Amino acid sequence: MNKQDSQSQVEKLIHTLQNDLPTLFKKDISYDIYTQDIDFQDPISRFKGKFNYRIIFWTLRFHARLFFTQIYFDLHDVKQADEETIMAYWTVRGTLRVPWKADLFFNGDSTYKLTKDGLIYHHLDRWDRKPSEILKQFLPNK
Repeated sequence: MNKQDSQSQVEKLIHTLQNDLPTLFKKDISYDIYTQDIDFQDPISRFKGKFNYRIIFWTLRFHARLFFTQIYFDLHDVKQADEETIMAYWTVRGTLRVPWKADLFFNGDSTYKLTKDGLIYHHLDRWDRKPSEILKQFLPNK
């Protein structure tokens, strides 16, 4: 792939992520931008393969509808960090479906690594706090 085609492909990836990520709790994402053996990792899990990647997003939507009255994925920025990396910066916020209406809030970023063909083969999520600190947000305030 020449430099111009490569840059065009990166722009397509960024555009797709900008469209997919804000609605990931409501509707499915586009999977054609990922390799078959996509590797996903966040602070609590690690999965490999496009089938498992699809399951992750299905599970997110399922749990969002089941456990939250409101939940949002606020996308702040998506940009190319270097020739083979795209970064996304975001916030997850929501209201848990419990009588005390616990609020969920945490910031994070996603690192997407690209193949020479311009597909995403690795997706790493980092959060601004530990999973245990996020879970404490679900408890009633005393």
